[in-house]
Amino acid sequence: MQRDGPFFLQMIRKINFITDAAERRSIARKILESLTEWFEVAESRESLIEESASLPFFAAYADDVLAGFLCLKETSLDTVDIAVTGVLKEFHHMGLGRELVDAARAFAVRKGYSFLQVKTVREGMYESYDKTNAFYKRVGFKKLEVIEEIWDELNPCQIYIMSLKSALSTIACRRSYRGKFSSDEVPEEDLVAIARAGLDAPSGCNKQTTSLIIVNKKEILDKIKGVIDPPVAQTAPAMIVVLSQRINAYRDRCFAVQDYSAAIENMLLAIVELGYQSCWYEGHITDEDRICDRIAEILNVPDGYDLVCILPVGKALDPVNAPKKKPLGERMKFNGWD
Repeated sequence: MQRDGPFFLQMIRKINFITDAAERRSIARKILESLTEWFEVAESRESLIEESASLPFFAAYADDVLAGFLCLKETSLDTVDIAVTGVLKEFHHMGLGRELVDAARAFAVRKGYSFLQVKTVREGMYESYDKTNAFYKRVGFKKLEVIEEIWDELNPCQIYIMSLKSALSTIACRRSYRGKFSSDEVPEEDLVAIARAGLDAPSGCNKQTTSLIIVNKKEILDKIKGVIDPPVAQTAPAMIVVLSQRINAYRDRCFAVQDYSAAIENMLLAIVELGYQSCWYEGHITDEDRICDRIAEILNVPDGYDLVCILPVGKALDPVNAPKKKPLGERMKFNGWD
């Protein structure tokens, strides 16, 4: 199968979360029985297939053709393990393995884990597993330790670990969430941490044009939700309202839009890292009907401040789905567009 050129760029790739046990077994069997270089022992392979039926399970597709899978297993309250994963050889080097790891990482972050780990055979033992080691290092895993006793001296176990609290990990799994929220209250210390992350963002010439209002009182939230039409974020237990001032940085140049954009992105990342979800609602409330003005009136926002955005904050009840992204090569170039 061609791995570059127009086909590779246009290939439609998707990751599905599989819930049916029989479908999980079927997918695992098809993939593992095609990868005997890695899963040659029939008894071990059957054990993995059976175990995968009860674990969080992700399947990768290329143009609707099954290409690979990954499943996760909790090993402690803080750590989740890639129990087994595989991508058919004809789909290697197409980014599907990385996308499976990204989906697993996003799932683990949402569930509140701190670490993602994976076990494989130590480098230098077998060519096939050297490729596996190289893959895990490419996608961000770091070597933790080698423990020979886990398997045997012919298959010394290399353990890799990935922190789920790093900036790159959080960026990779942040999504815009428009679903329903849990009614659980968001602790004030978490709301303050999120707001502080926003106000730590850079601002043009340090004019600090962005201010925030944290809303967590139900009666005030209900008033705000009551003026948002069409309704959004109706079940959110908390909200951060973003205000902006038009203060020139120098001469007639004002960077207020850049300032609050940086602050909002910081807060969206902090929200995910703390185990919550959100969505950047700006156009919906600043459109011609000026919902933002009615929210500003409810919150007694003084003159000179523009209410530009609301960020609902809460625990997600619905699946957090990743949007389809264009292939990296379409949007990222080195040293010029060509």
